[in-house]
Amino acid sequence: MTPTPHIPTAPPVAFHVMLKPSGAICNLDCAYCYYLSKERLYPDSRFRMSDPLLEAFTRQYIESQSVSEVTFGWQGGEPTLMGLDFFRRAVEFQQKYGRPGMRILNTLQTNGTLLDDAWGRFFRKHNFLIGLSLDGPRTMHDAYRVDKAGHPTFDRVLAGAALLKKHGVKFNILTAVHAANAEHPLEVYHFLRDEVGASFLQFIPIVQRDNDTGFQEGERITKRSVTGRQYGNFLIAVFDEWVRQDVGRVFVQIFDVALAAWMGQRPGLCLFEETCGTALVLEHNGDLYACDHFVEPRCRLGNILETPLIGMVTSEKQRRFGQAKRDTLPRLCRECEVQFVCHGGCPKNRMVRTPGGEPGLNILCEGYKAFFTHVDHPMRIMAAELKAGRPPANLMRILAKEELEAQRRFAHIGRNDPCPCGSGRKFKHCCGRRRP
Repeated sequence: MTPTPHIPTAPPVAFHVMLKPSGAICNLDCAYCYYLSKERLYPDSRFRMSDPLLEAFTRQYIESQSVSEVTFGWQGGEPTLMGLDFFRRAVEFQQKYGRPGMRILNTLQTNGTLLDDAWGRFFRKHNFLIGLSLDGPRTMHDAYRVDKAGHPTFDRVLAGAALLKKHGVKFNILTAVHAANAEHPLEVYHFLRDEVGASFLQFIPIVQRDNDTGFQEGERITKRSVTGRQYGNFLIAVFDEWVRQDVGRVFVQIFDVALAAWMGQRPGLCLFEETCGTALVLEHNGDLYACDHFVEPRCRLGNILETPLIGMVTSEKQRRFGQAKRDTLPRLCRECEVQFVCHGGCPKNRMVRTPGGEPGLNILCEGYKAFFTHVDHPMRIMAAELKAGRPPANLMRILAKEELEAQRRFAHIGRNDPCPCGSGRKFKHCCGRRRP
């Protein structure tokens, strides 16, 4: 057989690098944090990105992009530990190397406990988009999000949210879904929507491997983790509230991802892409890794002070990492009716076997399938409205009309009667489940 010649990987039109300027160092000690253990990779480090490294990355990152909008994403650990002067220099470097007509954006994920008026003024002046970590009401948030002394952080995070509002800083809420809040979806949603006043929400499932390395290995998960069924039920409960009251005024990341898929568009979120590999992470010393969830020796691509950034992004090693997501997808997933939106989910969670014994099934599969199946009808309506040039918020009026008609039609049907739709199941197990 004639070997296939190697074809160099073409540079991606755009890629994203998450920056960890202080590495894994954080002022909190959240029990489920997947990144704190990365400190062990750099035992003799001061965990502070130097100015020469910051400038080198900024130049390489901007030069490597073929798009008119570039986003710098700052995360940790806790990035605000670097201090304001570091971020002032970061903005100066961006202005120095930005091309004419290029729009440069900054996002920063924080626990919010170190923010003050100076931070608020800086974020507003430079139009930073802030992600604030908040897991719901006090008891649910403080279950796992504590400081180094084990003290709760709820009040300090709310103070951070108030400060961002005071200065008119745009922010969204990142809520981890875990064992302490998974059974209380509406309580969490109502708190974030009504008491915090958040309009942009992310619900991130905690799947934490139970091992001593902190790497993505082993099949056991901690008791803090959420199950697939819990996560699916959580999303469904929030969706059923949102879809009747909040379309167009509250934005939930995974709902936006679903709508994009039903519109025939790319999801805009790496874990639901068919392949991955264009969302990398830069550690404080210049080491580049394949993914934020795979900061471990086997996924280190090199250091930007030794190898050009674009060379590592387009390397064969990174290409194989990204395509493995698609190429190792189990048959069960390839034949699934929601594969077009799910694509097997994040590789870090593909740690169990299918009923047929094939490896590579996402541990959250049950939840994803339940949720994406549940939202099919509303998503089709919203997609049709958008394609017709009408607002997707029309869905609320359409569903209200449908449910009123269903109430009239099924008013005389008992819970244990055969469902009139002809499915052969009892009403309570079929159309009755959707009765408002």
